[in-house]
Amino acid sequence: MTSFTSWLPSRRPTGEQDASGRRRAAGPWRPIRALRPSRSKRPTRPVTGWSHESAGPAARAIPVLGAPDRWRFSGSAIVVVGLLLVGFALQFTAVSQVTYSRDQQLARDAFRYQLANATAPVGQTGTDGRLVPEGTPVAIVQVPALGLDTVVLQGTTSETTRSGVGHRRDTPLPGQVGASVVYGRQTAYGGPFGRIDQLDKGAVITATTGQGTAKYRVVDVRRTGDHVPAPLEAGDGRLTLVSSAGLPFLPDSVVRVDAELVSKAAPTPTPSFGYAALAPAELTMAGDGSVWPFLVLGLIVLAGMVALFAVGMRFWGRRQTLVVAVPVVLAVGLSAASQLTVLLPNLM
Repeated sequence: MTSFTSWLPSRRPTGEQDASGRRRAAGPWRPIRALRPSRSKRPTRPVTGWSHESAGPAARAIPVLGAPDRWRFSGSAIVVVGLLLVGFALQFTAVSQVTYSRDQQLARDAFRYQLANATAPVGQTGTDGRLVPEGTPVAIVQVPALGLDTVVLQGTTSETTRSGVGHRRDTPLPGQVGASVVYGRQTAYGGPFGRIDQLDKGAVITATTGQGTAKYRVVDVRRTGDHVPAPLEAGDGRLTLVSSAGLPFLPDSVVRVDAELVSKAAPTPTPSFGYAALAPAELTMAGDGSVWPFLVLGLIVLAGMVALFAVGMRFWGRRQTLVVAVPVVLAVGLSAASQLTVLLPNLM
C-alpha cells in the first residue's frame, strides 16, 4: 500500500507524428503518481561473538569475542590451568623441601638458645605455666642408621609436620618415663620419616631435650593391623616413630617403629590433659580443615586472574600478558598448593 499518492492532472499530450507525417491522436487523461520516497534499510544491529542474536546497547559496551578469540581464550585458560598444576607439583617436590630446611634451621637455632638458657620445655606446660604452643621446638632426634637429625616440634597437626617431626602432645617427651610418640612425614616437606621402615632391630636412636640426652634401641617395626607392644613396666620408657607407608603421596597404611629406652629415664611432669583432649587434626593421618576458607578464597582469586589474563591477551597482547601472568599465577598456585598440603594427611 502506497504511503501517499498525488492525483494531479497532466497536460493533454498533443500527439506524435507517425512515419507518414500524420499526427496521432493524444491518449486519454492519465494521473501522475508522485514518486514514493525510497525506504532506507534499517541499520542492522551488531551481533555478539557468542551468539547470532542482535546485541543491544549494553551488550555493545562489552568487548566482542569472535570465534578465533574464543579459541584463544580457551587456549589461554588451559595454559593457566597448566601453570597452576606446575605450581602444585613444584610445591610438593621442590618448594616444600626448601621450606622444611629453612624451618628446621630456625627451629634448631631457637632450641639451642633455649638449651643454653635452660628454658627448653620439659612437659606440656612451659615455665610460665601455660600450654606449650604448637610448633615450639622440644627435642632433637637423631637416627645414625638413616642419617636423620631433626628437630621435634610440639604438636602433630598437618601445619606443624610441614616444618618438622611433631610430638604428640598427650605423651611424655622423649627421654621421660612412659611412651612418647612422634609423627613424621613420609615424602613431602623433607620426608624425615620416609625410611623408618628400613630400620633393623637394635638400631640406636638418641633424643636431646631440656633434661639431657636419652638413648633408645629399636625393638620392633610394625604396620597397620600388627600386634601392639606390651604395656610398659613402671619406670620404663619407649619412643614410637610414626609415619605413612606405601607409594609416595599415595600411602595405604601406617608404619610404627618402637624403641625402648636404654638410658636412665628422666622424670615426667604431671600431665595437664590426655588423649581425649586432642583435636581430630592431631591424630594419625588427619588433615587440618581450618584452612578451607583460605583455600577457597585463593582459588576464587586465581579464577578471576585467569579470566583477566585471558582477556588481556586479546586486548593487550599475548606476549605482554604472559610476562605478567606467568609469575603471578605460579605464585598463587604455590600458595594454594601450600594450603592444600595442610588439608592432606599429616604423615604424607
